[in-house]
Amino acid sequence: MRRRTRHLLAALAAGLMALPAAACAGTERTGADSFTVGVLLPSRILPRWEHADRPLIEKRVKELCPRCAVEYANADDDPARQRQQMTSMITKGVKVIVLDAADTRALRSSIRDAHRSGVPVVAYDRLAEGPVSGFVSFDGGQVGRLQGRALLTAMGDRARGGRIVMMNGDLGDPNAAWFRQGALSVLTGRVRIARSYDTPGWSTDNAHAAMAAAIAALGPRGIDGALAANDAIAAGVVSALKSAGVRRLPPVTGQDADLEAVQRIVKGEQTMTVYKPFRLEAAAAAEMAVALARGGRPGGAATTTVDSPTTRHIPARLLTPREVTAATVRQTLVKDGVYTVAQICTRAVRPACDRAGLDAGRP
Repeated sequence: MRRRTRHLLAALAAGLMALPAAACAGTERTGADSFTVGVLLPSRILPRWEHADRPLIEKRVKELCPRCAVEYANADDDPARQRQQMTSMITKGVKVIVLDAADTRALRSSIRDAHRSGVPVVAYDRLAEGPVSGFVSFDGGQVGRLQGRALLTAMGDRARGGRIVMMNGDLGDPNAAWFRQGALSVLTGRVRIARSYDTPGWSTDNAHAAMAAAIAALGPRGIDGALAANDAIAAGVVSALKSAGVRRLPPVTGQDADLEAVQRIVKGEQTMTVYKPFRLEAAAAAEMAVALARGGRPGGAATTTVDSPTTRHIPARLLTPREVTAATVRQTLVKDGVYTVAQICTRAVRPACDRAGLDAGRP
């Protein structure tokens, strides 16, 4: 009887010892586990990286794992620096890395090093090459389709055979090709693509120079629309048109819902932007990273798979982007808390806000 009692007590003790591990299963557990999540972002050029993505990822990681830490670094558009940052994080013992690669090909060897070290990598916003364990982004094809449709709508009758300039993103960024393919699926056969340019670094200055060349070749009145891949490029397009003395600006698209772009939209200088709710993207990346760090799979954070040039069937989450025009600023960006009306409707923009129906006296 004593022996049986001892066996029962031993079994009970073993069961109790196993409870913390069982209780911590899944990404939503908030048990006693603790580890460090590495977050590597590519640049500071776009406001979103520092002001939205970074704090949102950190916040969601802490919600999922209160005792976890986040190690952060920004590459400042330097792939070599990002490789060093990644090596440093692996050496420090991070359990998982969320990576938005400054150069998706250049980081391939670093991703292999992380894989060999048992550190899974979640590709964030753009799909890096190498053995990544997960991918979180917005549907780039849909981004391009939204831009293409909005451009055709804004061009109206001029869309039939009208001449447009394609202002694509950085040739080294796989997202640029994704956006372009989506846009072309809408535009091909509907308009004439008079000029097409890639924009190194997604730079406003480079976009200005390219658009100035297009204006010189086609004439100030020879452009019926501009497909600008993002808001930084749109800024360069608009400034080049103004510098050329174009008073009635043709439709210009954008992406990322930068504050200055939203103000251009309200003023009628830019037709639309594509809003990507960064909170959803950051949350999905944090959930995927925490699940992988805990030794699991991406689980519910992944709803599909994608292929990269080096890796097939990568667990992925592709979120849905949204179009924003002057008529929908309030029910999208303001409603989601991205900006207040007061932030958008500064003194210089206030008359345009009044015309657009944005009451600067309201939040």
